[in-house]
Amino acid sequence: QVRVVESGGGLVQPGGSLTLACAASGFTFSRYGMSWFRQAPGKERELVAVIFSTGGTNYADSVKGRFTISRDNAKKMVYLQMNSLKPEDTAVYYCKANGMNYWGKGTLVTVSS
Repeated sequence: QVRVVESGGGLVQPGGSLTLACAASGFTFSRYGMSWFRQAPGKERELVAVIFSTGGTNYADSVKGRFTISRDNAKKMVYLQMNSLKPEDTAVYYCKANGMNYWGKGTLVTVSS
Protein backbone atom coordinates (compact mmCIF):
# COMPACT_ATOMS: atom_id res chain seq x y z
CA GLN A 1 0.00 0.00 0.00
CA VAL A 2 1.02 3.63 -0.37
CA ARG A 3 3.31 4.78 2.42
CA VAL A 4 5.49 7.81 3.10
CA VAL A 5 7.69 8.24 6.14
CA GLU A 6 9.15 11.65 6.97
CA SER A 7 12.29 12.13 9.03
CA GLY A 8 14.97 14.68 9.86
CA GLY A 9 13.06 17.17 11.97
CA GLY A 10 14.39 18.64 15.18
CA LEU A 11 15.27 21.79 17.07
CA VAL A 12 17.41 24.34 15.24
CA GLN A 13 18.40 27.92 15.97
CA PRO A 14 17.24 30.79 13.76
CA GLY A 15 19.50 31.05 10.74
CA GLY A 16 20.35 27.38 10.91
CA SER A 17 19.80 24.58 8.42
CA LEU A 18 18.03 21.25 8.39
CA THR A 19 17.37 18.59 5.77
CA LEU A 20 14.17 16.58 5.81
CA ALA A 21 13.82 13.23 4.10
CA CYS A 22 10.79 11.28 2.93
CA ALA A 23 10.86 7.58 2.10
CA ALA A 24 8.09 6.47 -0.25
CA SER A 25 6.80 3.02 -1.08
CA GLY A 26 3.79 1.24 -2.55
CA PHE A 27 3.57 3.16 -5.84
CA THR A 28 5.64 3.90 -8.93
CA PHE A 29 7.56 6.76 -7.39
CA SER A 30 9.20 8.12 -10.52
CA ARG A 31 5.83 8.80 -12.16
CA TYR A 32 4.51 11.04 -9.42
CA GLY A 33 5.16 14.57 -8.38
CA MET A 34 5.97 14.88 -4.69
CA SER A 35 5.19 17.74 -2.35
CA TRP A 36 6.18 18.98 1.07
CA PHE A 37 3.48 20.59 3.21
CA ARG A 38 3.67 22.05 6.69
CA GLN A 39 1.22 22.82 9.46
CA ALA A 40 2.08 25.29 12.18
CA PRO A 41 0.24 25.28 15.53
CA GLY A 42 -3.21 26.79 15.11
CA LYS A 43 -2.84 27.19 11.36
CA GLU A 44 -4.00 25.32 8.30
CA ARG A 45 -1.72 22.98 6.41
CA GLU A 46 0.08 24.78 3.58
CA LEU A 47 2.04 23.75 0.53
CA VAL A 48 5.77 24.45 0.83
CA ALA A 49 7.37 22.92 -2.26
CA VAL A 50 6.63 20.61 -5.17
CA ILE A 51 8.90 18.55 -7.40
CA PHE A 52 7.28 17.10 -10.49
CA SER A 53 8.11 13.80 -12.17
CA THR A 54 10.02 15.86 -14.75
CA GLY A 55 12.20 17.36 -12.03
CA GLY A 56 10.65 20.79 -12.26
CA THR A 57 10.01 22.56 -8.96
CA ASN A 58 7.75 25.18 -7.40
CA TYR A 59 8.00 26.89 -4.03
CA ALA A 60 5.80 28.92 -1.73
CA ASP A 61 6.86 32.57 -1.72
CA SER A 62 7.65 32.34 1.98
CA VAL A 63 10.44 29.78 1.41
CA LYS A 64 11.67 30.71 -2.06
CA GLY A 65 15.44 31.12 -2.06
CA ARG A 66 15.82 29.36 1.30
CA PHE A 67 14.41 25.86 0.73
CA THR A 68 15.34 23.33 -1.97
CA ILE A 69 13.32 20.24 -2.83
CA SER A 70 14.98 17.30 -4.56
CA ARG A 71 14.31 13.67 -5.31
CA ASP A 72 16.17 10.41 -5.86
CA ASN A 73 14.02 8.11 -7.96
CA ALA A 74 16.34 5.13 -7.52
CA LYS A 75 15.98 5.34 -3.73
CA LYS A 76 12.34 6.51 -3.82
CA MET A 77 13.27 9.46 -1.64
CA VAL A 78 12.37 13.13 -1.62
CA TYR A 79 14.29 15.73 0.36
CA LEU A 80 13.77 19.26 1.61
CA GLN A 81 16.92 21.25 2.31
CA MET A 82 16.02 24.18 4.56
CA ASN A 83 18.45 27.05 5.05
CA SER A 84 18.22 30.38 6.86
CA LEU A 85 15.47 29.01 9.04
CA LYS A 86 13.13 31.42 10.81
CA PRO A 87 10.90 30.93 13.86
CA GLU A 88 7.90 31.11 11.54
CA ASP A 89 9.13 27.95 9.81
CA THR A 90 8.23 26.02 12.97
CA ALA A 91 5.70 23.37 11.96
CA VAL A 92 5.07 19.71 11.36
CA TYR A 93 6.31 18.92 7.87
CA TYR A 94 4.62 16.31 5.69
CA CYS A 95 5.46 14.84 2.32
CA LYS A 96 2.79 13.63 -0.08
CA ALA A 97 2.53 12.07 -3.48
CA ASN A 98 0.58 14.39 -5.77
CA GLY A 99 -2.88 13.05 -6.53
CA MET A 100 -2.86 10.57 -3.67
CA ASN A 101 -4.87 11.11 -0.53
CA TYR A 102 -2.36 9.64 1.88
CA TRP A 103 -0.56 11.51 4.63
CA GLY A 104 2.31 10.31 6.77
CA LYS A 105 2.81 11.24 10.41
CA GLY A 106 5.08 14.15 9.59
CA THR A 107 8.24 15.38 11.26
CA LEU A 108 8.39 18.33 13.65
CA VAL A 109 10.70 21.25 12.94
CA THR A 110 11.18 23.77 15.71
CA VAL A 111 13.14 26.96 15.05
CA SER A 112 13.98 28.65 18.31
CA SER A 113 16.89 30.12 20.23
